[in-house]
Amino acid sequence: MSTTAANLSAKQTKPAAIAPRWTPARSAAGHHSPWLITLILSIATFMEVLDTSIANVSLHNIGGSLSATTDESTWVLTSYLVANAIILPVSGWLATIIGRKRFYMSCVAIFTVSSLLCGLAPSLGWLIFFRVVQGLGGGGLVPCEQSMLADTFPPEKRGMAFAFYGIAVVVAPTLGPTLGGWITDSFSWHWIFLINVPVGLLSLFLAWQFVHEPKALVEERQQMFKKGLRIDYVGFALVALGLASLEVMLSNGQRYDWFESMFIRGFGLSAAVCLISAVVWEWHAKDPVVDVRLVSNRTFGIALTMMFVLGFTLYSSTTLLPILLQSSHGYTAMLSGMVLTPGGMATLLFMPLVGLLTHKVQLRYLAAVGLMIQIIALYHMSGFAADLSFNHAMWARIFQGAGLGFLFIPITTLSYHGLPLNKNNVGSSMLSVMRNIGGSVGIALTNTWLVQRTQYHHSVLAEQINPYNPVLRNALGGMEGMLDPAGAATAAVSPQTLVAVNQMITRQAAMISFNDVARWLALIIVIPLLLIPLMAAVKSDGKTPVH
Repeated sequence: MSTTAANLSAKQTKPAAIAPRWTPARSAAGHHSPWLITLILSIATFMEVLDTSIANVSLHNIGGSLSATTDESTWVLTSYLVANAIILPVSGWLATIIGRKRFYMSCVAIFTVSSLLCGLAPSLGWLIFFRVVQGLGGGGLVPCEQSMLADTFPPEKRGMAFAFYGIAVVVAPTLGPTLGGWITDSFSWHWIFLINVPVGLLSLFLAWQFVHEPKALVEERQQMFKKGLRIDYVGFALVALGLASLEVMLSNGQRYDWFESMFIRGFGLSAAVCLISAVVWEWHAKDPVVDVRLVSNRTFGIALTMMFVLGFTLYSSTTLLPILLQSSHGYTAMLSGMVLTPGGMATLLFMPLVGLLTHKVQLRYLAAVGLMIQIIALYHMSGFAADLSFNHAMWARIFQGAGLGFLFIPITTLSYHGLPLNKNNVGSSMLSVMRNIGGSVGIALTNTWLVQRTQYHHSVLAEQINPYNPVLRNALGGMEGMLDPAGAATAAVSPQTLVAVNQMITRQAAMISFNDVARWLALIIVIPLLLIPLMAAVKSDGKTPVH
């Protein structure tokens, strides 16, 4: 064989080194079962993600108990989201510096202690302060757990692992309002925080006993310290201030009439300047706290976009439907939550199926199925009528929940394809940031659209209320006879009849507005669907199928 031929043969047989191959040396399971580690990590995840939505239905009770207005009580939610936004993007870097197991257990401990203090808070000021601490502890959990799973399972088993873990991430926000309403009605609002304490202690004990700190990660950290640790103070400050400002703006925009308010304009400007500056700074930084250069990996960049849409769809629809049912159909918080719960169960049932399919079907195809189900489900919701029944709303949510089961696993699994192993921590934190930002943007936009479209449709419908409309005159006559038989013979319309007419118009306007917003959400989801062909054609084993 000639030298040229030998060299060519060597090149052909040499494995491609696009990214380091998975190795058990990085596993968080040690000599324990990886599935046991998945179960342990899911406990803390469910607890933390649940807290993003469980307090929503209890604000009125919290305000009444602590002598605060409803507007002041909303800072119980905003403070948690702001603290989450600050810690999430840097949690991957902190896990690398501190040690993944040590950082994870610190987060669980902080979250548990602060939950106890939230439940015992004597005033609104103290409750908000403890919620900030709780958000700082909880924000680091999800990205740290996802990086542990990515390192613990080989690519061919990663789909099923994320399916099991994803149940907690996707189902918890759906169960939050229902569970929060039941706890508040049956006991008191204090218990929505106190229930975290025994769960947190159990999670802390199990993590201490079974979660392993891989030797490979310890060696990487030692090498990093030998080279000299550079702390990116500027990047951290820009990212933290930018995301915190964005959360404050999104959480309070509708209440302060958005950019008509100097308060919102100030936070909006701060968010824009800091985040743009952060991207430029981190792109050129030698040791960035958030490695934004990872988006140059096309599949990872598209996965971030799709995770944003997943958060947008999950949180906005979870907020939107209860608002409609409570404001227009007289549902209680508990009953509206019961409409959402079966959708969470559908997600729970479909996730293991999707995990099995990841071995046989390209991940991007599964994600496309999930997006198409979302589009069809939301378009179906855009046809809801004023006589919407409990069963109709519940089955529509079940169909949408089945689609959510097809999104989390493929998106999360695809995001690690081609990503260097030592970037798993950072990649996980970026995914969590995009999901949370998507949820905040989705809730803010859908609430704003709903209010504005309700005002518009109310004015259009009210224009039809005039004495020259024969259909209206006949309807008013019938209503007058039912509401005030004594006044039916007179020409005047009683105040009771006018109130009833206004209620009908308001209900119809809210229904039409919900349909508008659902239709717009369906159109938004078309965007990531069009990006699917640009993603890598891989299955969960990380290999490119032969065509």
